[in-house]
Amino acid sequence: MELIRGLHNLKNQTGCALTIGNFDGVHAGHQEIIKKLVSTAKNLNVPSLVVSFSVTPESFFGRPKARLSSFRDKHLYLKSLGVDKHLLIRFNKSFSQISAHSFIEDVLVKKIKAKYCYVGDDFRFGKDRLGDCNMLQEHSIDHGFTVEIVDGVGIDNQRVSSSAIRKLLSSGDFQTAEKLLGRPFAISGRVAHGDKQGRTIGFPTANISIRRKLSPVLGVFSVLIRINNITYKGVCNVGKRPTLGGLKVLLEVFIFDFNQEIYGSRVTVFFKQKCREETKFNSLEELKNQIEKDVKNSKQYFKDASFD
Repeated sequence: MELIRGLHNLKNQTGCALTIGNFDGVHAGHQEIIKKLVSTAKNLNVPSLVVSFSVTPESFFGRPKARLSSFRDKHLYLKSLGVDKHLLIRFNKSFSQISAHSFIEDVLVKKIKAKYCYVGDDFRFGKDRLGDCNMLQEHSIDHGFTVEIVDGVGIDNQRVSSSAIRKLLSSGDFQTAEKLLGRPFAISGRVAHGDKQGRTIGFPTANISIRRKLSPVLGVFSVLIRINNITYKGVCNVGKRPTLGGLKVLLEVFIFDFNQEIYGSRVTVFFKQKCREETKFNSLEELKNQIEKDVKNSKQYFKDASFD
């Protein structure tokens, strides 16, 4: 799949089938749209194009949300679904001022050269979000492209959305979140050197760089961690480590029965159960005692759940 950074790098376009959105998490609802997109593009003999944003509109307007997936993971999810091109647009002041009419005429028609466009039923676009699905369909007739509106996907009487998944993850309901995502919730990253304070209390951890200011999960969790295609069990902490005076959100995993050097390795952490909220303890001894309980409870969880 070709990654195109910016409209100015979109060259030699002769037509495409496209969809537009943040696609955070590439959840089950997104997947329905993208499957339709890929199929239509093949039938029309044009490339399939997904348009997403390097800075989301919410972040630009000061309403950032915890991301369900890193950009790398989102890109790989789109690739796995058969998308041909991924156009990444930086949402900035200039882009935010484009009117709904200009977005259709200058962006979709002249630059992207849309032939077929899939959008969700809640799609809005243009300055002040004045453009909607009806407007897009009306103008598509004059400009010679087709718009298909895809209704939201419901699972177990719940509409699939990134916001709904964030709430489920925050509450520790990973089973329902997995249904809406279409896969287990996971965070990927490279193992980095930390301050190694876990070793001083008998619990050395793998420190995974998550590069996000807001995390959809905070607390202590029972997790599976995949390293070089081998899956291990462990306990994970996502938070600022208040007992140790931490200032930024870190992801640390104590891996059961593991003693290997994995610095620099890319790993994936699958969240299975929330054990508790992150707590500030009065001493390292209290922290050590609690971690011992977390490890014991997590091992029992994995035993009861019959994880291989």
